[in-house]
This record gives sequence, C-alpha cells and structure tokens, in this order.
Amino acid sequence: MERTLFEPEHQLFRESYRKFLAQHVAPRHAEWEERGIVDRDVWLEAGKQGFLGMAVPEEFGGGGGVRDFRYNAIVTEETVRTQFSGLGFGLHNDVIAPYLLDLANDEQKRRWLPGFCSGEIITAIAMTEPGTGSDLQGIKTRAVRDGDDWILNGAKTFITNGINSDLVIVVAQTDPEKGSMGFSLLVVERGMPGFERGRNLDKIGLKAQDTAELSFTDVRVPGRNLLGQEGMGFIHLMHNLPQERLSIAVMAAAAMEGALDMTIQYVRDRKAFGKPLGAQQNTRFVLAELATKTTAVRVLVDHFIELLNEDKLTAEDAAMAKWWSTEEQLDLINRCLQLHGGYGYMREYPIAKAYMDARVQTIYGGTTEIMKEIIGRSLKLA
Repeated sequence: MERTLFEPEHQLFRESYRKFLAQHVAPRHAEWEERGIVDRDVWLEAGKQGFLGMAVPEEFGGGGGVRDFRYNAIVTEETVRTQFSGLGFGLHNDVIAPYLLDLANDEQKRRWLPGFCSGEIITAIAMTEPGTGSDLQGIKTRAVRDGDDWILNGAKTFITNGINSDLVIVVAQTDPEKGSMGFSLLVVERGMPGFERGRNLDKIGLKAQDTAELSFTDVRVPGRNLLGQEGMGFIHLMHNLPQERLSIAVMAAAAMEGALDMTIQYVRDRKAFGKPLGAQQNTRFVLAELATKTTAVRVLVDHFIELLNEDKLTAEDAAMAKWWSTEEQLDLINRCLQLHGGYGYMREYPIAKAYMDARVQTIYGGTTEIMKEIIGRSLKLA
C-alpha cells in the first residue's frame, strides 16, 4: 500500500535511522539477546545521531521541539521490522518524553532533558505492581511527606528499561483518602539510597530488552522531584496513555508487515508436492486474507497518527487501535508461522522470534479486555 503520511524529510530521517541500525545494532543484537540487555553505548550513539528526544526543544539538546509523532513512528517501525526488540527507544521517546515536556518545570527540564536527548539518561515509568496489573487505582506504593521531601516505599514489576534506567517516573499514593485524586508522580534517580533493582525478568520474548522488578525502601525523594501537580498523578497518566497505546499499535502494524513479507518470501522458495508452497490455493487464500488485514490495520494506524498530531486522538480511539491491531498481529503471526511448518517452530527462523516477541502486545499498555472496557463505557450502554 502506498502511504501518504510522510514528507520527504521523514524519508531522509528513516534512511538515517536504517543506517544507524545496520551499523550499530545489527552486529550486536544477537549478543544482547543472550545477555538479556543492550549495551548503554548504543543509547549514546542514538543520542549523538538525533534519534532520542526529537520533540525536545534545541535549548535542551533535542531535535527542535516539533511535536511530530511521525518521527517516533519511523523509529518504531524500523526497529520492529528488523526485530531489534532490545532497543527501548520507543518507551523513552513515545511514553516518557511527553511527561517531561508537559509536566516538568524549567528547573527539571534543565536537569533532565539534555541527558535524555544525549542517551546519558535512560528512562522508565513504574506503574505496574505485583497484584495490580492493569488496575492502576489499586497501586499500593506509598510516599509520605517528610519536610520538603517524600519518603517512598513500595515495589514495582514488569518495568521496561528497568535495569538500565537512570530516571524512573514512579506512580505512588500520596493521599490514600482521596482515591484517584491521591496519586502523584515522583522521579526517582539512579543512586538514591533505598532504590534497588531486582532480577532482570526472564521473558518468553523481547529477550534483549531489560525488564525488571524495582523496590523502594525509605527512599528519600527530594520535593523538587515531584513531576506535575501533587494529587494529579492519575489524571497525568490518563492524559498520556493514548499516545503510549498508539505507539503499541504502530509496533503491531509494522510487525504484521514484517511477518507477512517474510512469509511471502518463504512460500515462494519452499516447495511441497513438487511445486512452490505459494502455488497452492490454500496458501494464496490465507495470504490474501492476511494482506487485507495488514492493510486495514495500516490505514487505521496511519489515520490515528494524523489525529494525534492534530491533538484529536481520544482515549477511546487509542483503545480501539491498541486492542484491534495487537490482536490482529497475534492472529497473523500465528497463521504465518503455520505456513512455515516445522521450521516456524525453530528459534533460528525470524517468524519464531516474531511469534515470541508479539505475545506481550495484547497485555502491556493495558490488556485487550481493559481496552474494550474503555470503549464500552464510552458507548453509554447503561
């Protein structure tokens, strides 16, 4: 499908990022998969070449302050298509950047954004807790005032960039009696006493991406590290989650295109019963259906990127994009793997990696069931 979303400057950016991946990631990603974490120097190189903080103003070391999500989408698409899933740039650019740009005060921006853009500061956000899952209002991590500071106690899990992160936005209760208005965002920095990282979690996919448990035991967080307004943490989360969920949909669309392309090539080359597998009618029908679904997901995702750039993307739009694209991604990759036969089950084949990496897509950022609940409530059925 011919896409009309991008301008010539975006294509130049895409070519530059492809070269970065080929030179600095491709030769090393297999090693990172074995180790379960990428080297920090790849973040420094990405920052040097302008692939971090594209929306950050130049005064803080960023790409110029233009909030154009198409650049973010390019980074995500090329990373997914090459299956370099260890890179946590999407979380950094798509999820954390809006918090720092929209909520940080001038002093905080001067303190954090230059390192954010250079790759010297790797970021994460800590929402999920053992036993809470998608129930953000069930968060138990607690921060209590002590003079101008906060004393933070609690635990988080499934935190992307959890081992490498230098700056973690932590969602904590600061006034339990106020319910959803009793949460705040506190920025915890590497080296703060009482801030500890647990194990690098052993996942079935995304093997090179460090995902960790974090614990906070009487961590003294300076008052100047409160991000946004006290008691408004839940509101801040709800405001930023649509972009995060669209980012996951961008991943899904790119993964579908990549899996479809590799499967088409495979059935052209693979022979069965004396002729290419692609010559079989069943194969053609399956791939015709999958090509149609891939195009439909691409059209929806590109349209929603346009809505986001126009500040028109709603929470319901993002929920629709997130659940539908990721469920279609799982279905497509499953059926593409089937066309690979026994070879699809071998980890040395890219379709097997696509299968393992995809499974989390319907879980993080809000499960499919939560997305449907958001949409269903908006319909005012009762």
